[in-house]
Amino acid sequence: MTLSSREKVIKQELLDWENELFSYEPTDLEMLYEKGLENSFSLLPEEAQKQIFTKLDTWLFHLHALVQSSQFQLDARERILSSARVFNQEIQSIQDLKVLSIDQLRFIADQQISRHRLYSFAQGGISGMGGALLLGSDLPAITVINLRMVQLIAMSYGFEVNTPYEMMISLKVFHAGTLPKRLQKYGWEELLQDLEANEDTYFYEGKDELTNISWLEQPLKHILKAIAIMTFRKKKLQGLPIVSIAIGAGSNYQLTRKVSEFAHKFYQYRYLEGKEKEV
Repeated sequence: MTLSSREKVIKQELLDWENELFSYEPTDLEMLYEKGLENSFSLLPEEAQKQIFTKLDTWLFHLHALVQSSQFQLDARERILSSARVFNQEIQSIQDLKVLSIDQLRFIADQQISRHRLYSFAQGGISGMGGALLLGSDLPAITVINLRMVQLIAMSYGFEVNTPYEMMISLKVFHAGTLPKRLQKYGWEELLQDLEANEDTYFYEGKDELTNISWLEQPLKHILKAIAIMTFRKKKLQGLPIVSIAIGAGSNYQLTRKVSEFAHKFYQYRYLEGKEKEV
């Protein structure tokens, strides 16, 4: 099917973004940080490295399934359908959203994105209060927020996430979105290869490993953030550790902003590619 003039404009915007992603040049500091991380992790036995990544992958799989089946997520799914019926009263299922225009779908997705950026900002601010319990729950909480957001962006474009294939794709989108910008192009390439090889299948047949040494940069950033929060939590203004709250809120917001941008671009691209392939 031929794309409309508006869809062609958005497709070109996506291609421009893709070119920018592939032309990104890492700084010397980024390369030095990556090299130091690899050298430090290589000190561990190979079997220990495999076990760490296997456990991280398993944790993400279970967390994704827990979020996907939660009542909170089911309620959000119904809100997406309700929003879609404002544009078309005949919509009954998530797959039916594909009949909407690209701008209508972007509007629905933007609602989910703005809501979760706010959640992330608030959660980061709470963790910035500096208590051990709050800091300890920060990484699981921000992971849940971003996993949930990616699932809802997928549903906003008519893709259910309750099949093995769609679950794996959404997990890979989350994973690629959390990578450093210099590495996101590799995640993007792998996702496009998966779509080309496995589109319209129920079971996922590609590479199912998610985490690696490069992905560990994000958890390490959270550790550094926690150290900064602990350092500044005693500097209070009117009884509140303003600097610590700002560090927590700003850091979490920026992560969710990065993940949401990547996920939104991917599902827009996938929607338009699917429309072009329609007979």
